[in-house]
Formats: sequence, structure tokens, C-alpha cells
Amino acid sequence: MSKRAVLEVIALDVEDAVAAQAGGADRLELVTDMAADGLSPAPATVAGIRAAVDIDLRVMLRLADGFAAGDVDRLVRVAGDLRGAGADQFVLGFLGVDGGVDLAAVERVAGLLDGCAWTFHRAIDRAADRDALRKQLADLPGLDTYLTAGAAEGVDAGLPTLEAEAGRRGEPGYGQTLLVGGGLRLDHVPRLRAAGIDAFHIGGAARPSGWEGPVSAGAVREWRRVLDGE
Repeated sequence: MSKRAVLEVIALDVEDAVAAQAGGADRLELVTDMAADGLSPAPATVAGIRAAVDIDLRVMLRLADGFAAGDVDRLVRVAGDLRGAGADQFVLGFLGVDGGVDLAAVERVAGLLDGCAWTFHRAIDRAADRDALRKQLADLPGLDTYLTAGAAEGVDAGLPTLEAEAGRRGEPGYGQTLLVGGGLRLDHVPRLRAAGIDAFHIGGAARPSGWEGPVSAGAVREWRRVLDGE
């Protein structure tokens, strides 16, 4: 068996964060407005969650639905405010109209983070060329993770891509952790683990009542049990 898998859970508030940690989450992704697939939370929310739990937090840097950077000056201000609230890990990712990475926006925001660890999120699943995107970003400071389903449609469609990318670990552009999320189900786990994937991201799967309800510590605990091979 490979090393213990990382389990990251989306949290919207302190209640979610406490439940996720109690269930065995290793890390939280902090967002607001899941109707827009997750936007930057308020600094006060980040500060409250940071005070309530002691696991790692990755905070979304995204101002509007879609994968365009939008107002980069505002993004920079938001990133500064979130750092001031205690955020030291982030999630971001911006594409241009051609489907290529918006390198200028990513470099500017990542530069402000001053080496903080960050995830390039599922914008990679909408990219015109995943391999080119990875190689363009390969040397950016702080980038240690790609959150991906392998396909825009979700993990069901993306499994072959995820397995192929896991097999390229160590090649230029493929040194980052592959964090799988986006329609991820428990029945996907054995195949992904067999491919050597050891990081998993859940949102709705941690919420038996849907996005209108809170994270369930019990649901997270079941994921932890399966990931640990129990």
C-alpha cells in the first residue's frame, strides 16, 4: 500500500471545518458561493476557521464563476486581505479566452503569495492543452498540487487521463501532487489508489443533505476509512 492518502474537504464555515476535522480530513479548501463553483471567502470567515481547527487550510482566490482572472488588481487585494486573516495556502487558476493558461495573471497572483503553497484548481480540466499548461507552470514558486477530475465532465470521464498523468510523475510539469476531485465517489478509490494516486478532494460527498446542509463528520469518516484501506 502506498503512503497514507490526503483527504481534503470543502468547508464553507466554522461548522463545516470542525466536522471535517473530526471526521479525519487532513486539509480544508475554504470557499463561498458553491452556486458559482466556489469563490473567495471573506477574511473574517478564514480567521474564524483558522481559530477553530488546526489542520491545513487552502483558501480559494476566485472572484466570479468561470475561469477568467477578471480584475487582477482586485484579486491581488483580496489575496492580501486573506493573508492578513491568516491564510498561508491557496487555490487558484486562470485561463484565457483561447483555453490556454493566463500566465500573466497566475504569475502576478502567485508572486504576491511569496512562496505560499498553492493548488492550481480544476481550470486544468477546461484547458485546451493540459500538458502545455503543466509545462508552462512547472517552475512557478509554491505550486505543489493540481486539483483535477481528469476531464471537464468529472472523474467518470477522466479516469484514463488521471491514470496516465499519475504514471508521468517526475517528468517536467508532473512533479506536483495529483489531487482528484470533481464527481469523485468512493467506488473510484480502488482504481485511483492502484494508479498511485494518494490525494482526494470531496465537497458534496461530505454533505448527505446536499449543499444546503453542513459537512457530516460521519461522511468524512467513511472516506477516511476507505482511503486508509480499512
